[in-house]
Amino acid sequence: MKNSNKRIWLVGGSSGIGLELMKILLNNEFKIVASSRNATSSEELLKLKELYKEKIYLLDLDVEDTENIEAKIKEAWEVFDGLDIWFYNAGAYEVMDMKSWDYKKFALMNSTNYLGVINIMTHISKYFIEQKKGKWIWNLSLSTYFGLPNGGGYSAPKTALLNLAQSIHPELQQENINLQIINHGFVKTRLTSKNSFEMPQLMEPKFAAEQIFKGITRDNRFEIRFPTKLRLFLQFLSLIPYKFSLAITKRLIK
Repeated sequence: MKNSNKRIWLVGGSSGIGLELMKILLNNEFKIVASSRNATSSEELLKLKELYKEKIYLLDLDVEDTENIEAKIKEAWEVFDGLDIWFYNAGAYEVMDMKSWDYKKFALMNSTNYLGVINIMTHISKYFIEQKKGKWIWNLSLSTYFGLPNGGGYSAPKTALLNLAQSIHPELQQENINLQIINHGFVKTRLTSKNSFEMPQLMEPKFAAEQIFKGITRDNRFEIRFPTKLRLFLQFLSLIPYKFSLAITKRLIK
């Protein structure tokens, strides 16, 4: 990736993968607008701001806020006189079996994991179209390959986002805007700490961030996916008849 393509707006950068990715990006001369609900008061982000000063701009953003989103996008765009990359990394996750289904938790995951993207996308697109180039990156999940018990509230909006990405990819390319999605497995974060089950191939945030950085700077392939074993298992479930795949996932319930 050329130096001229290093202005990035990272939405969801205060912890986990987002924070580790920010460190890598800053060490590679990127200029970053870092957003989260409380970016300007985040201790971790303020530490990075102190170290990198002119390379990072902290912007508070609630992805559910539809009233102020246009002003926030304008602010993010103007900090470094335009953006080369918009990276959506915000996420919400709650574990629920059917006996603990909660509408508010479903709504939160949908508004953060899917509608938050729509909220930004519908307004930021005009900036990229006028600029005539750019790149969008959306962080999804390997759970988009096949839904697993107790995780539907999370995987359903992520899968909706995958379908949206597939749908708009050709349209974006006509405007010289490339869209990449990231399907990754379990990462050790505050979100996955809610899980009580064993998570296969659990990764540290730094490792996941390194894999993402390699993927987004190497080329423009549509999907970045890892780790391999978990991906192959979930892909296998999506390819075999439902009577077999659902029998397998039933066995995952304890």
